[in-house]
Amino acid sequence: MLTRRDFSLAALAAGVAAPSLLRAAEPLKIGWITVLTGPSSAPGHGYQRGMEFAVKKLNEAGGIAGRPIEIVLRDTAGDPAKAVNAVTELGARTKVDLIWGPSSSGESLASTAVMQRYGIPNLIPGFLDALITPETSNIFRLAPKQSQLELAITDYIGNRLGVTDVAVISDIAGYGLAAAEAQVTSLEAAGANVVYRAQIDPAQPDVTPDVSRAIEAGAKALVPWTVNAGLMARLMNTRATLGWDAPIVGHSALGSGEVQKLLDKPENWENVYSVGFRNCSYQSDGKLPDFTADFVEEFKQSGELSDTLLFWVATGRDAVMSFAQAVEAAGSTDADQVNAAMVSASPFEGAMANWRFTADNHNGLADGDVVMVKANSFSDGAFTLAPGYS
Repeated sequence: MLTRRDFSLAALAAGVAAPSLLRAAEPLKIGWITVLTGPSSAPGHGYQRGMEFAVKKLNEAGGIAGRPIEIVLRDTAGDPAKAVNAVTELGARTKVDLIWGPSSSGESLASTAVMQRYGIPNLIPGFLDALITPETSNIFRLAPKQSQLELAITDYIGNRLGVTDVAVISDIAGYGLAAAEAQVTSLEAAGANVVYRAQIDPAQPDVTPDVSRAIEAGAKALVPWTVNAGLMARLMNTRATLGWDAPIVGHSALGSGEVQKLLDKPENWENVYSVGFRNCSYQSDGKLPDFTADFVEEFKQSGELSDTLLFWVATGRDAVMSFAQAVEAAGSTDADQVNAAMVSASPFEGAMANWRFTADNHNGLADGDVVMVKANSFSDGAFTLAPGYS
């Protein structure tokens, strides 16, 4: 079923302008560098579901200018060196038309220089701010920046909860420490008082002293910067044990099933808000925004969402569709022309977001698309918007 909400697939299939689009028998190749094996593979599998959905849809409509789309997969197993090698192989030997990924920030950071060398259009889902710079002219982010997550947390605490006194706790890993430091800066810039800060080893079995000190300091909200399910669950359980009703606001991992398994009681998950995305969140009427709802309805005819996150699947879909639209606008698969069309043809209406790029800004997500959601509201890959959003 082709809906009005997908751009004109028929036009893509029929478009014939430049010679590079006249090679009907030659597939248009999308290199896909991701993690599909190992402990960090969940996002990669989610992205891939959306990507395969979009490729199938386009190919059933005739491909792009009569050329079928072919996915060239490279599984890095989370190894940055393998990601660099994959970029080199796809760029120099396979000569793909687009590279989607690497799917983790660490691997993208390691491969940025070689990606620039080949100049192939590159769409990335990594959050690390440093992945996009003035020099990365062929790299486009289909994800939030880390700083947008911090901004959404700060906005929710101050402008929607009306809280000014905040505790910030992190684990002792590099990501947690750096994110907590940036969060403190964001909160203080917005006029909040960070009344308590702490770093906790995730292996620490009892966090009662730390939570007690946050209470004694007068904190009215807690921001934990960690992706460790055990530490997050211990903070929630201890909050309940001590009778503290302060909201917990933070990383999207607060809503993971792994956290749920470690809670003493289901109600310990109440008043916990995690980072989410507006288009992939249920609104106050219990529905997704129209474009995303249409995508979900069609995807679920053959795909599964209950064991993944909708925003991963939607972003995989959007990566393929935005590239296809850029090729259509460019009338060519020439790398320089497609890179230019990623700017001139945007915004790209998507299931995850409407992606907008400019010559000076290759970060496609608007600040307002990053929101907070109820951490305990997971259903079919999505969460319900936290209180305070219209």
